[in-house]
Amino acid sequence: MYELSRSILQIWRERVGPRVLPLITTVRFIGLLIAGFALWGFYEIAEEVLEQETQSIDTHVLLTLRQWHTPVLDRIMLVITDIGSPSVLLVASLVLAVFLLWRQRRAETATLAIAALGALCLNSILKALFARSRPELWQRTVTVDFYSFPSGHAMMSVVVFGIIGYLLARHFERWRSVVAAATIVLVCAIGFSRLYLGVHWPTDIVAGYAAGVAWLVACILSLEIWQRRYRATAKPGQRELTSASTHRK
Repeated sequence: MYELSRSILQIWRERVGPRVLPLITTVRFIGLLIAGFALWGFYEIAEEVLEQETQSIDTHVLLTLRQWHTPVLDRIMLVITDIGSPSVLLVASLVLAVFLLWRQRRAETATLAIAALGALCLNSILKALFARSRPELWQRTVTVDFYSFPSGHAMMSVVVFGIIGYLLARHFERWRSVVAAATIVLVCAIGFSRLYLGVHWPTDIVAGYAAGVAWLVACILSLEIWQRRYRATAKPGQRELTSASTHRK
């Protein structure tokens, strides 16, 4: 047994360790914490929703927002909620994909596609699994179908605008804080518009954000790991070219 343990340890040191440890250090610890917290939050909310323990507070929040309705605010919220619609998100993704391909950023283009399509599929699966009915507290001004939990607008806006914001911040580092702030405001506004219009329960929105953040972090970390491993194994000339294109303004 002792000899076996020594053999395993030696194999780890010589073969596994040098490959695994750099990979672990590559992964952003804070990103993993954020993803873990998001998953935990989604689990807690989903459990409460299944047990119908959030129905009272969900209804109270929506009825409170109903009192804020005005004709002008109605039009504003319709515009904001349209920004988070699948068609607008598709156009935004295609525009950025063309830009990335023009800059020969194939890995980032692939990450954008995987993030968007993955979020769409994951949201559809979760909706079908939970099969939660949408609110019907007043006459809605927008047409909605399919189930309510988690919110597709909230989840998709986090993922698509999140990955767009991340990629733009990498290409335009001087504007990183502005891009981050604009992304957060836009995503929050889209989620709020769904509540204002009465097409989602508050827990739908929060759960959509949680699931979206977890998937977004997973996509970003995967991109960073791939790029760092590529730079580590690339030839000196290729490495300099990759580094220069990454930091190109």
